[in-house]
Amino acid sequence: MVDAVTATDASSRTSAGRASMFSNYETFLALLTAQLRNQDPLSPVDSTQFTAQLTQMAGVEQQLLTNDLLTSLLGGQNTAGLTGAANFIGKEVTAAFSATRFEGGEANWSYELADDAQDVTLQVLNSSGQVVWSGPAPAKTEGVHDFSWDGRMTSGGQAPDGGVYTLKITAKTGADQAVGSQVLIRGRVAGVELYDGEPHLTVGGSILPLSTVIALSERAPTNA
Repeated sequence: MVDAVTATDASSRTSAGRASMFSNYETFLALLTAQLRNQDPLSPVDSTQFTAQLTQMAGVEQQLLTNDLLTSLLGGQNTAGLTGAANFIGKEVTAAFSATRFEGGEANWSYELADDAQDVTLQVLNSSGQVVWSGPAPAKTEGVHDFSWDGRMTSGGQAPDGGVYTLKITAKTGADQAVGSQVLIRGRVAGVELYDGEPHLTVGGSILPLSTVIALSERAPTNA
């Protein structure tokens, strides 16, 4: 199994490799200079060997230039990704994402059911993965539905503003068979940010990866 390499990871590795090669390059030059300075005048360095060493030095220098070019390309890729994401600002998006911030006394999600269900349970989890609230979903029919949590926890406490919470859904038929479902974040894109080389969108209380967006539409005009 191979882990994905982000632009930030690649840039970091490229920079580390360049530093290592530059150090070796400096050492190589120092050794070559010392060799030429201390060679025996009656038995100078063989020209073939000297040419091979110069060729090797040129190869290292070329590799350093290549690494500089890769770093420049990675930086340009990040900028292009952020510029492209900026086109989403002001548009309405739907994303397959489940984390949002509890602000102003509420946290909002949407959820989608692939078919009508008999039993649909929603769970709100805190940042530690603990279930702080559980209850029936407001709608059990096929399609997309909205859910707003008021912060009241099963323990009787109230969620503080600023916490990040995740919604989990379980849907079943009367025969106890699972119904396809997913949690969504829907809303207007207010801004874009760059995290670990990947563009993220600010939608309501969520900051979600651009790659999670599954639907996009123009914002409906408001009547004056």
